[in-house]
Amino acid sequence: MVNVDDAIIAKYESHGEHFEILVDADLAAEFRNPDGKDVDIEDLLAVEEIFKDSKKGDKASQEAMEKIFETTDPIEVSKIILEKGQVQLTAEQKRKMQNDKRKLVINKIARESINPQNGLPHPAQRIENAMDEAKVKVDPFISVDQQVKTALKAIKPLIPIRFEHVKIAVRLPSIAAGNAYNSIHPFGKILQEEWQQDGSWVAIVEIAGGVQNDFASKMAEISGGEAETKVIK
Repeated sequence: MVNVDDAIIAKYESHGEHFEILVDADLAAEFRNPDGKDVDIEDLLAVEEIFKDSKKGDKASQEAMEKIFETTDPIEVSKIILEKGQVQLTAEQKRKMQNDKRKLVINKIARESINPQNGLPHPAQRIENAMDEAKVKVDPFISVDQQVKTALKAIKPLIPIRFEHVKIAVRLPSIAAGNAYNSIHPFGKILQEEWQQDGSWVAIVEIAGGVQNDFASKMAEISGGEAETKVIK
């Protein structure tokens, strides 16, 4: 548990009732981040108590908790307060969370999109510049997937872009074939595969359009430059 003196207040109001809990600022921010790691409620609470006014030490009544949350369990009530209420994050915390989430949005768009005019990926910097021009705002408490859709809609008038998966034909020499599955898995999925008489391994792999160059580089890396890759139209 966090020290009470270092804790911040998370609060929730409903039907004229007011509830507060004392939480660790960083862990509470992580808990509320839909793309963050799992955080146990017990780890972020300073005390397992629900307050009406934490500064005065006034505890919320059992009746009020039962009426609003249908439970008096402080852990369950704390979850609801964190999920639906307000957390008094510092300006620096909000800025960091927003910047981190923005990078995730940009990287996902760059990874999964292509320029339909030439079939090539867009560099992340181009995506970022387009988002800046379109004045796309990123909310640290909304999932990456949701915000990718919003950002994509905003930048489409500025750059030719669409999400697309491509099929790549891959040939690896026998010496590199053993590493194929582990190396390909992060990029996409193997649709077909076959061993050739000379010991080489060939496959059709489906990957996100934006990682074509990274995929080709990885295949070259594991094969000592002997891999062959080709986009299948």
